[in-house]
Amino acid sequence: MAASVLVVGLSAGAIAPGAQAQSMQAQSIQAQTTPAQTRVPLPVQAPPTDAETDVAQLLAELARPDQNRWRRIERQILRTWSRSGSATADYLFQRGQAALRAGRPRDAIAHFSAVLDHSPDFAEAWNARATAWYMDNRLGLSMADIEQALARNPQHFAALAGMGMILEQVGRLEEARAAYAAAHEIHPHRPSVREALARLELALGGRAL
Repeated sequence: MAASVLVVGLSAGAIAPGAQAQSMQAQSIQAQTTPAQTRVPLPVQAPPTDAETDVAQLLAELARPDQNRWRRIERQILRTWSRSGSATADYLFQRGQAALRAGRPRDAIAHFSAVLDHSPDFAEAWNARATAWYMDNRLGLSMADIEQALARNPQHFAALAGMGMILEQVGRLEEARAAYAAAHEIHPHRPSVREALARLELALGGRAL
């Protein structure tokens, strides 16, 4: 969820595993063809953007256990993730964030849904709408949007923490612990995630993941 809105682990005071996708050298592979066929190269992976490279560097800094500037780094990451590349989508996203801050989750849902109609690959809009669904006590829809956010941004530590919150709330404690642990691996400094892990370790009696 929107790590920049709620203080609940779903957001910035609020709620992705794995490392940032590394750049791969683009290769054009042509299939064997008959003389009557045209040789068409297979799709290749696009190189990382400057923003993706910057975020990868910031995530590496954030993961350092001795990082005492983690709050500032976290804000930089979340600020970058909150930019869609479209002025229209960014405007609608900001309106949704304002609605969340004002405690109007249904208005926020409408704004974030409009963002996703315009920019369906904008991971942070999925995460923000997950926060709004959560605030409106619609946990299934919130979880579905978290999964969409993580499919687009597996490093989203706030979304992972939000997933942990929902799983813990519905009693799926081992899965909740795994989600919190994934968030902690990426961002080892959030007190709320550390506290959740300690709480679940106690509840689960030290059972291994």
